[in-house]
Amino acid sequence: MSRPLVSVFDLNNADNGVSQATLPAVMTAPIRPDIVHYVHTLMAKNKRQPYAVNSDAGMGTPAQSWGTGRAVSRIPRVPGGGTSRSGQGAFGNMCRGGRMFGQTKIWRRWHRKINVNQRRYAVASALAASAVPALVMARGHRVDQVPELPLVLDDALNKINRTKDAKAVLERFGAFADVEKSKDSRKIKRGVGKSRNRRYTQRRGPLVIFDKSEGLDKGFRNLSGVELTSVDNLNLLQLAPGGHLGRFCIWTKGAFDKLDTLFGTYDSASDKKHGFHLPHGAMTNADLARIINSDEIQSVLKPAVKNTTVLSKKRNPLKHKDVMLELNPYAEAAKARSHAKEQKNRENRKAEFKTRRQFSARRKSFHRAAVKEGEIAF
Repeated sequence: MSRPLVSVFDLNNADNGVSQATLPAVMTAPIRPDIVHYVHTLMAKNKRQPYAVNSDAGMGTPAQSWGTGRAVSRIPRVPGGGTSRSGQGAFGNMCRGGRMFGQTKIWRRWHRKINVNQRRYAVASALAASAVPALVMARGHRVDQVPELPLVLDDALNKINRTKDAKAVLERFGAFADVEKSKDSRKIKRGVGKSRNRRYTQRRGPLVIFDKSEGLDKGFRNLSGVELTSVDNLNLLQLAPGGHLGRFCIWTKGAFDKLDTLFGTYDSASDKKHGFHLPHGAMTNADLARIINSDEIQSVLKPAVKNTTVLSKKRNPLKHKDVMLELNPYAEAAKARSHAKEQKNRENRKAEFKTRRQFSARRKSFHRAAVKEGEIAF
């Protein structure tokens, strides 16, 4: 598989590259944000320091429960008298001054094991993403004036040991705007972390990657946001800070040429990483629309269905008479019989009520006549 060429720029000439280098095969590896995010999360956990509360916290009182029968809860109570503390609940996590529930222990599982191949896959994806200008810009880096990505400079960069010279090189290649962006983003954090040796927050700047330093680390270390690393010690925490792909990387020619030796190519395995082969993409051609519309695929597909069958909307037979008659032709006769029976019952009730009213009227008239004749005395 042919690979494109990358310009190698002279430190004093940002217009034209003095030579060309073949793009390392690792720069064409599949970009997997899911693997990068997963590995980054686990790696970040491996720098945590254990913490725990004092095992005796909240238990420093000879409190005892008062038991039942005193109209108070059975939580242990502080003994003594004369102060507001006496009689207060103690020990429980719901009590003021009590212990916490499920006290933190220093033997918590702080660190995580990460598969070696997963770590290498994540680094390969991060390196491939650093060669895509769209991903680098999407991450927030200022690379509008950079002549080419990935940016590869001559090995003379290794000998720059003065900050003013390093600044001049970055300005010449349009990379100093990213340094200024990082410097301007330095702000004081919110919260209690300000007093715990993490007072400031700041965006990341360029990452300078070299193969050997001849004073390079001293030249760039005072530039705000700039980080340096050896190509032999590439770290996902630096290549994808926060688990986000697209770090702006500045390479020396020696470090750039060494990538094929470290990660191997698609034709040969790595010399340094035993048993590691570059991951292949799941698809040779990622243009899915072109594949689907190709003659080879379309020739074996079923023809498109043009006359679609429209299913009628379901109608409730309890609400629609015609639907009920289709399901039960006897439904209308049954309904008529039910209606006639209900009508007959209504007439029978009317007749019964009329008889009761007549009987009640005769009984009242007989009662009034008896009272008038004195047969019934009160």
